[in-house]
Amino acid sequence: MLPQSAGSRSRTASKKTRVVLLNKPFRVLCQFRRNDERLTLADLVPVARVYPAGRLDFDSEGLVVLTNDGALQHRLADPKRKVAKTYWIQVEGEPDAQALEALAAGVVIDGRATLPAKVRIHDEPAWLWPRDPPIRVRRAIPTTWLELQIREGRNRQVRRMTANVGHPTLRLIRSAVGPFRVTGLAPGEWKEVR
Repeated sequence: MLPQSAGSRSRTASKKTRVVLLNKPFRVLCQFRRNDERLTLADLVPVARVYPAGRLDFDSEGLVVLTNDGALQHRLADPKRKVAKTYWIQVEGEPDAQALEALAAGVVIDGRATLPAKVRIHDEPAWLWPRDPPIRVRRAIPTTWLELQIREGRNRQVRRMTANVGHPTLRLIRSAVGPFRVTGLAPGEWKEVR
């Protein structure tokens, strides 16, 4: 093995790992490149060379972890690593024990069962911010808040899981990815962490 030159050591040492936590608002694209008039991460986070460790849908809200560390990005986003992701979901109707058991055991999406999940019914979270625009409300159909923790991240997985058990998602907020939490950040706010 060849010894590192002084120049290559200083370049390596000077690359500081950056981790940015963003509370992505509703209707923001989880990318930096602009394809149309919709808001993107570039409109919210003025930090250069950080990239999302996993995506959050345009119509979902909450935590997006951004980093310049490719290994960390891979660890958080790779389904094989099974990093826990926690969501607060407002669903249509009132899920019964059978629906909750199905979510916990795993539902079939595209011919493949999801991994087991943790799910609980909750009151509306006290820390919740208002959404603009608010969800549609139908007087004859109640809504229920669920806390759901999954360890994979298929395309629109949470929405597809709740639809599969007969309770479509009306609002979806990611509150945690592994050790990172959205706590204390208003929609559109970000902070850098160690």
